[in-house]
Amino acid sequence: MGEAARSRVRLYLIFLLFIISAIAFLDRTNISVAGVEMRKEYAIDQVELGWVFSAFLIGYALFQVPAGWLATRFGPRIVLTGALIWWGLFTAATALIHPQGSGALLLLALTRFALGIGESVVYPCGNQFLSRWIPAQERGKANGWIFAGVGAGSGITPPLITAIILWGGWRASFYVCAAVGLAAAGIWFWLSRDRPQEHPSVNTAELAHIEAGLPPAKARSGDPIPWRAILSSRNVWGLFVSYFAFGYVIWIFFSWFFIYLAEARQLDVKSSAIFSMLPFLCMTFGCLAGGVINDRVSARYGLYWGRSGLGIISFVLTGLFLASGSMVDNAPLAVLILAGGAGAIYLSQSSFWSVTADISGQHSGVVSGFMNMGCQIGGALTSTLTPMIAAQFGWTAAFIAGSAVVLTGVLAWAVVDPNRLLEPVGIDRSLESTTGAVTA
Repeated sequence: MGEAARSRVRLYLIFLLFIISAIAFLDRTNISVAGVEMRKEYAIDQVELGWVFSAFLIGYALFQVPAGWLATRFGPRIVLTGALIWWGLFTAATALIHPQGSGALLLLALTRFALGIGESVVYPCGNQFLSRWIPAQERGKANGWIFAGVGAGSGITPPLITAIILWGGWRASFYVCAAVGLAAAGIWFWLSRDRPQEHPSVNTAELAHIEAGLPPAKARSGDPIPWRAILSSRNVWGLFVSYFAFGYVIWIFFSWFFIYLAEARQLDVKSSAIFSMLPFLCMTFGCLAGGVINDRVSARYGLYWGRSGLGIISFVLTGLFLASGSMVDNAPLAVLILAGGAGAIYLSQSSFWSVTADISGQHSGVVSGFMNMGCQIGGALTSTLTPMIAAQFGWTAAFIAGSAVVLTGVLAWAVVDPNRLLEPVGIDRSLESTTGAVTA
């Protein structure tokens, strides 16, 4: 039956997850712009601000696996709704901490830690949704769209938050972000369902298309989480290590790039806001392009080359861009090259999340949460370590350290094979190299 006869509910919901992903990164990166004013008001230095950044990522990392379990147990609809409400409230709470209050720095860190707990749910829920709603041959593009929200949200953050700060002060920026998150909670709960069979707008043709590309029913039953298989899997640890490297690099941009431009490149606030958009625009393009490349290469040459091969190339390019861009004297040219590194690493984003769905089926929420924990550990490390390296050796050394870390991800990607399932189901689920079809 042709595509015109199918409803497109799965596509609309993927777009809604793109919006939620953008909101998540708006809410988590607003502090990197507001941090310039917050440092003055709270009388803290860059290293202490780095502790606040790291507190978010520690909370985010520690709750990745529980978030995946919640998404598996209760479904992405209710769990993501609750998470959006939670992080909306703690976004607002950040602005309520009095700078002269007792233990203000500790309260800031604890609030951001709690915000990290709430946001930890987003991508495990998204991957659990994807494993139920998106056939294997569409997962690269679907993940590309979901994670394009990362670049879109982070890209609009500098000019938007700067404008709000100039209008109403840095606290107003947190209140606006909180309101956006709470509105998204209502919309997601109203429009989404846990499974396509439950959605009143999914027609028979779309349901048949979805089910034809999913694992067999046995692989989607309510079996216990196979912890031994997960923790002994070379695939899982390869993804964990490579996503650690990914997180180390991307959080240089999320946490410090705006401040880097203002303080190291001597750009004013408005210029910093404009220039700091470029890496995130490149991330958005990289996500979307990577998703398309992922699916097309997988269909023609198999899952390993479409997923892991793309990851390897992405990481090699990223290391080259970071090392070269950090050494350029001209500020606009340096931003352009470094932005190329941000775009290059995001070519691999859909590969990470597609592989977890490929290999783990109903347990994709838990496996992707475990993988994402590696990313956030890397991010927490760079949030604290980057300003220390920059203060001791300069910003060039901080970016070169990032390029060295990302090369470890090349080796980790090389051992990841998307055709090697966590739990064999007695069939070959790999995409055939000539047709791209899923054999079942």
